[in-house]
Amino acid sequence: MYLGYVVDKELLKNDPHFKMGCALCHKGDAKAYKKEDAHKGVVKKPSDNLRTCMMCHKQITERYAKSLHYTTVGQRTGVMPRFSPEELKTFDEKVFEKSCRSCHASCGDCHVKGAPVGGISIGLIAKHKFVKKDEGKTCAFCHGGRVYPEYVGEYGGAPDVHYQKGMLCMDCHKKDEFHGDGNAYKSKSEVKQRPACKNCHKPGSEAKLTAQVAHREHENKVSCYGCHSGAAYRNCNDCHGGHSAASPGMILGRSPRDKKMLTTLRLIPTVRDTFAPAGIKMENFDALPNYWDTPAHNIRKRTDRTRNCDVCHVDRKNFLKQETLIKNGSKANESLIFVPKPINR
Repeated sequence: MYLGYVVDKELLKNDPHFKMGCALCHKGDAKAYKKEDAHKGVVKKPSDNLRTCMMCHKQITERYAKSLHYTTVGQRTGVMPRFSPEELKTFDEKVFEKSCRSCHASCGDCHVKGAPVGGISIGLIAKHKFVKKDEGKTCAFCHGGRVYPEYVGEYGGAPDVHYQKGMLCMDCHKKDEFHGDGNAYKSKSEVKQRPACKNCHKPGSEAKLTAQVAHREHENKVSCYGCHSGAAYRNCNDCHGGHSAASPGMILGRSPRDKKMLTTLRLIPTVRDTFAPAGIKMENFDALPNYWDTPAHNIRKRTDRTRNCDVCHVDRKNFLKQETLIKNGSKANESLIFVPKPINR
């Protein structure tokens, strides 16, 4: 019986989530003897309704209800400047609520059973045990298209140096970042306490004088990723009606958020007819570029750019150029092109 329901007796005895019985969260009829009767009115994913978890975890759940992991409002914020007011209404009704919002994570998606991605799920994380954290299953499954494969080295190139030292997602991304801090942010860029390289790597603490000089010279001009992204990362090249093709690459250019900063860019696959099936033409398509600054998760201490200044200042390797811009892309893309100055020797 217990194997069939992947819940063992010891778990029922020791996990406080089971003290009040299955029906507290899953509903159904706890007094019925037949499976069919017991499962009438059963709720398969109780945490889809946050009030279920709120019964015991009120403070955490209230914060989580406003978090970006739950609201997914960051996706809306990222694309909405392309729409007219009428198009935004259509987007909210036909796309955001029915598509983007389907990716939101409930409490159970991280702590009990993985969320379905593209109709596929990892299933129960550890039978029916409530798991505190398991980055290799939960984080990797939802963020496994780009971030996690880059981090562990499965997308070509060496793994991120932090991963090689035994660090996982939550060593940088703390609990409050997932659960939220009670504020309703429009995008992750508004979160002041998000991870930053300088939180651990204090400027001026470098062991070598050459590193100190390089960091001082490039401070507020080049992001840490601009020099320390170690390999090609995944870029989605084309998205017409929801179908995209991905390829490896590295792109360096001006940050759309701060044009004075050189950084790694990732190609965002929103093209002019992306939302055409919903009747949205994107009247203000050129308001945003197709490239956005990306915190690449394949950091290396030494890269081609840290070893030799000429890679950037002479060869201009991996820099966004007019001839490499996405075809029929936004006019705003041209503002991200950066041409490194020659070095005075």
